[in-house]
Amino acid sequence: MKPVAVMVAGSVGAWTVAALMVDARTRVEVLFGMAGPLAMAAGSWVLVERTFARNAQLLTSVMIAAFAFKVVFFGAYVVAMIALLSLRPAPFVASFVGYFVGLYLIEALYLRRMLAGTRDTKRER
Repeated sequence: MKPVAVMVAGSVGAWTVAALMVDARTRVEVLFGMAGPLAMAAGSWVLVERTFARNAQLLTSVMIAAFAFKVVFFGAYVVAMIALLSLRPAPFVASFVGYFVGLYLIEALYLRRMLAGTRDTKRER
């Protein structure tokens, strides 16, 4: 669960800094730009951890299914935020892309660490 805490703390911290520098409307757009990527990155990490703990051989297939879900979710999320909530595209998309890249980088680094631990354990046998 530590990776989820890092993701949440980093995201909220970055949003707080950004919120201090922009107007109220932009603050909300940046918040919504953060919310979708944070929810998906945290959720997918929990899924990855649980799958790895139960049956590491299923990890790749679970990650592929999660990827397919995320493609659909993010498409619908961006459309909903811009069309239904009438968020301005520039601040929302800039925030969305920044959080998306940052959060999935964090997830990738934790995944590498998790899989490296498995590789080290196999070498010791």
